Amino acid sequence: MIMVSPVKPLIALWRKPRTRTTVLFGTVSMLGLGLGVAWGSWTRACAGNACPSIAALEDYTPVQSVKFYAADGRLITDLGERRTVLPLAEMSPAIPAAFLAIEDKRFYQHNGIDYVRFLGALRRVILARRYAEGFSTITMQLPRNIFDRVSRKKTIRRKIREVLMALEIERTFSKDRILELYLNQIYLGGGANGVEEAAQRYFGKSSSQVNVAEAAMLAALPLRPAAYDPRRHPDAAVRRRNVVLNLMRDQEFLASEEAERWKAYPLQVNTRGDYEGVAEYFVEWVRQQLYARLGSNLYTEGYRVYTTLDLDMQIAAERALEDQLQVIESGNLRPDLPHRDFPHQTYQDYLDSLEGPPPLVETTPYLQGAFIALDAETGSVWAMVGGRNFRESRFNRATQAARQPGSTFKPFVYASAIRADRPPSHIIVDGPISIMQNDSMPWEPRNFEDDYRGPMTLRRGLRQSRNLVAIRLGQELGVSTVKGEALRFGLSTRIPDVPSIFIGSASVLPLEMVSAYTAFANLGVHTAPLGVLRVEDVEGNIVWQPQVRRDEVMDPEHMWLLTNMLEDVANRGTAYTAVRAIGKVPYDIPVGGKTGTTNDGTDVWFIGFTPELVAGVWIGFDEPQKIMANSAGGLLAAPAWANFINEVYSRRPRPEGWQRPANLVTREVDNTTGYLATPFCPRAETHWEWFIPGTEPREYCPVHSRFWGLSSVR
Repeated sequence: MIMVSPVKPLIALWRKPRTRTTVLFGTVSMLGLGLGVAWGSWTRACAGNACPSIAALEDYTPVQSVKFYAADGRLITDLGERRTVLPLAEMSPAIPAAFLAIEDKRFYQHNGIDYVRFLGALRRVILARRYAEGFSTITMQLPRNIFDRVSRKKTIRRKIREVLMALEIERTFSKDRILELYLNQIYLGGGANGVEEAAQRYFGKSSSQVNVAEAAMLAALPLRPAAYDPRRHPDAAVRRRNVVLNLMRDQEFLASEEAERWKAYPLQVNTRGDYEGVAEYFVEWVRQQLYARLGSNLYTEGYRVYTTLDLDMQIAAERALEDQLQVIESGNLRPDLPHRDFPHQTYQDYLDSLEGPPPLVETTPYLQGAFIALDAETGSVWAMVGGRNFRESRFNRATQAARQPGSTFKPFVYASAIRADRPPSHIIVDGPISIMQNDSMPWEPRNFEDDYRGPMTLRRGLRQSRNLVAIRLGQELGVSTVKGEALRFGLSTRIPDVPSIFIGSASVLPLEMVSAYTAFANLGVHTAPLGVLRVEDVEGNIVWQPQVRRDEVMDPEHMWLLTNMLEDVANRGTAYTAVRAIGKVPYDIPVGGKTGTTNDGTDVWFIGFTPELVAGVWIGFDEPQKIMANSAGGLLAAPAWANFINEVYSRRPRPEGWQRPANLVTREVDNTTGYLATPFCPRAETHWEWFIPGTEPREYCPVHSRFWGLSSVR
């Protein structure tokens, strides 16, 4: 069989002039068409305003989040697009070196297009017959990162647009300015935009302070931020970081021995780049105040909000409250008490009953609480807990929940009495009472212990939190007098004209209630709550600086008497077991305070103070219901306060006690009569009391003076 070569006919055909003319014409036509299409694509790529104007970069200021800092400068969290702009000159020199090594090694030599890299990428595309590698320079990446209108989809048109914009950017801006814009804009994972934000989040330091290994870690992230996240994928992150270090060595940013040393550097990632998840109720409380003042600019202008928050106290408050809530739910309230059943669904039971993540609700079905700690002198909020989980309920029980204060309201009744020069030895009978309220059925209140103890001094009545003593004292003074006293101490909620207010039936806001007690800690000066020290713009200019508000509500002499009576509550009264008896708070820490329990057991409180700090705890359900049998503030709320105080003063100097005013006088009195004690008065029923001059008793006890020759002192 004879084979005929197909080449010979083709050669013969090619030798014909007409064939060569046709092929040549077709080739030129196709080439011309291709060039025409390419030229059209090039010239029309930015038609119709498809490419953003580079002029916008002249005064470009990236959107920056608002940052919330604690009083000591530690970052709490930020809101909005997370970015902090830093000039190139202030960044560590290792940062631009690392990014240039991995992203664009000929950045300072090309005009926006790296033709060497382009040809190499083109060759690999042809060999692989697919898009195998990009050739974007830093200048080409910049528009994609800054302008929302620039598509991120891999298309020829997008590349042409990037090339056109890169050429214009290079004609307009210096290389350093281009690099600065890029490093402040690039997304580096973890919600961080720009190297400064990323350095803070991953390493807990400014980008001006990062070392070579940390700079290489940042430069490793742009390719795949999630895959190389050093917190979640440390091994992959180190491998990618070491690739960057090798490139820095190859491009002579590092000597070989330096590169090897930095490759051996351990990955030291700050496990908590900020305190996100801490103080969320406090941050939201501050945010609402700022939004009312600054509007939507709050989220875009890069404001720095320096708050009053003490992070260590905040964490201690969150821990103390949650631990106590779990103790209540377990029923194991104290080692010396039998187990007490908690008749409701616990928080863990609630979580276990859900099929998915907890829904966001306003009110929750499980036991809740609030905790507030203030600087007594300035009113600065050192800690605020508004509930068990901000992600489940944004309702802030510290600032929004109007609840009955129970016996924590009683000090205002006693303050009215002290102001009216009724001394702590003033006698009130602890006995049954029947009062008509609002033309309804008679109101016949009872004591928590459901007993009566006869005549007792104001000091003892407050120390033992006797309801009937507070009510009878309030009746002596008048409802309007007590209402005025509460208003003077900073309470703004409506207080009705009924005698039940004397034992705390009028609803109050926990923040205002705790703030009211600053007057006791300060010996007469009330300070309003303050959450913000100052707000600065990106240039460091102060935008807002609220002022401390202090109001004198009582002179130091009268207030010292009341503060001293509230010390008795902690040292010998209803809070003794939780605060002092089991060694929670040492006696070298001077404290005072008041327990609170509503009659139906739905709300329990303890508000206590030292000479420098006021803190309050509220516990209850969002939908009021009895917490458990025999609910009491001293049993359920005070332990959380004591644990908090004990932790705070384990790392803080103990304050000195309240200085007694020099002009007070002291007398020994009989607790059952309020008169001067005689040698015949039972020693267990006498004590030395302090008085404003002129208010001290002048007659001796008539009950125990049958054989005593004097009946009065002149």
